[in-house]
Amino acid sequence: MELTAGHVWVMVAAALVLFMTPGLAFFYGGMTRAKAALNMMMMSFISIGIVGVVWVLWGASMSSGEGFLEIVGNPFASFGLIGVETTPDAMIKIGYAATFAIITVALISGAIADRAKFGAWSLFVPVWVTLVYAPLAYMVWGGGLFGPEGAIGKALGPAIDFAGGTVVHINAGVAALVLVLIIGNRRGFGKDPNHRPHNIPFVMLGAAILWFGWFGFNGGAATTAEQAGLIWINTLAAPAAAMIGWLITERIRDGHPTSLGAASGVVAGLVAITPACANVDPIGALALGVVAGVASALAVGLKFRWGFDDSLDVVGVHLVSGIIGTVALGFIAKSTDGVGGGLFYGGGFTQLWAQLAAAGVAIAFSAIMTAIIALAIHKTMGFRVSTEQENVGVDLSLHAETAYEFGVNGHGGSFQPLHEAMTGKSETTATKAPAEGKESVQA
Repeated sequence: MELTAGHVWVMVAAALVLFMTPGLAFFYGGMTRAKAALNMMMMSFISIGIVGVVWVLWGASMSSGEGFLEIVGNPFASFGLIGVETTPDAMIKIGYAATFAIITVALISGAIADRAKFGAWSLFVPVWVTLVYAPLAYMVWGGGLFGPEGAIGKALGPAIDFAGGTVVHINAGVAALVLVLIIGNRRGFGKDPNHRPHNIPFVMLGAAILWFGWFGFNGGAATTAEQAGLIWINTLAAPAAAMIGWLITERIRDGHPTSLGAASGVVAGLVAITPACANVDPIGALALGVVAGVASALAVGLKFRWGFDDSLDVVGVHLVSGIIGTVALGFIAKSTDGVGGGLFYGGGFTQLWAQLAAAGVAIAFSAIMTAIIALAIHKTMGFRVSTEQENVGVDLSLHAETAYEFGVNGHGGSFQPLHEAMTGKSETTATKAPAEGKESVQA
C-alpha cells in the first residue's frame, strides 16, 4: 500500500498525542508538592512504557475486531499484532489508538498524588487498561454496544464520541474518584497549607503542551479537509472560552484570577470539546467551553466540602467536563443534511438518550471494574505508602531522588529526614566534615 498524506497525518497526530503524556507529567508534576514531583511525573512516564507493551501484545486486539457480547474484542485474535504488520494502514491506526490508552490511564494518577505506591500503580496500569479501557473503547469505537450495529446503538441510535468523552475522560474521572475513595486522603488534607502547587510555570508549560497535542488528539481521525478545519477551530475555541469562564468565576468567587485557573480552564475546555469536536459548530464550541470552564471551576471546590482528596482535580475537570461535553451533544450536535442532530437542531430527543446512555454505562462500568481492581491491589500488596514515607516524600522514599537540590553534598536537603524516618537514628556520616580525614558521603 502506498503511503498517502492521510497516513502521514495520522502518524503526526499520534506523535502529538504521545507528546501529551509528557506534557501531562509537567502539568501534574508542577501541581504537587516539591517532594512528590518526580514520583508524579514517573507515574505518567511508566504509563507510556507499560501501556505501549500491553497495546502491542493484546490491547489493540481487545479494542477491535470480533467481540464477545459486544463488550470486548478477542485478545488472541491478533496477539502481538501477528498478521497485522502486513497492513500498514491498520498498524498506523493501532499506533494512534495506543496513545489514547496511554494518556487515559496517566490522567487517573493525578487524583492519588503524594501517597500511592509506585509498584501498586505499575500493577494497576496494565490491569486497568486490559479490563476497563480496552472494553470501553470496543463498546464505543470498536463496533460494540454503542456502535451502529450494537444493541444500544440500534435501540437508541449510535452515541457520538469522536475523540474520547466517554472512553477517555469520563472513564478516567470515575476511576480517579474510585481510587481516591479506596486509598484515602493525604495526611493533612484540607488543613495543611503545604498541599499547594510547588511550580506553577511547570503547570503552565504542561497545559501548553497538552493544548498543542490536543489538535492531534481531536483531529487525527478527521476524514475530510472540511471536517479537519472544523475540528481545529473548535479545539481552539472551546478551551479559550473555558479559560475565560474559569477566570471570571475565580474573579467573582475569590476576588482574583490565577494562572493555575487559566491552565485548568484550558484543560476543562479541551475535555469538553473532545467528544463534540467534529459535531458542533464554532458557536456551539464557544458555548460548550464557557459552560465547562465555569462548571469545573465550581466543581473542584466540592472535594473540600464532601471530603474526598482528588489531589489534582481529575474528578472536577475530567469527569465533570467529560460528562458536559458528552451530554451536550444531545442538545447541540449539528444535523447532517437536515437529518438527525441534537434537540436544538431539530433532532428531537433521540441523540440525547443515546448520549445519556453512553455516559451512564461508562460511569457504571468504570466504577465497578476499577473498584474491583483497586480493592484487590489495596488488600494484597497495599496501594498506599506508609505514614513515614508520605511525611518524607514519595520522591525520596520510593525513588531515592529529589527534584531539586537545596542542600550540600548533593543531598537535596532531604537525606537527613529520610534516614531518620527509616532507621530512627541520625545519619552522621552524611555531614561528616572532610577535615576528619574522610570524604563526605554522597546520597
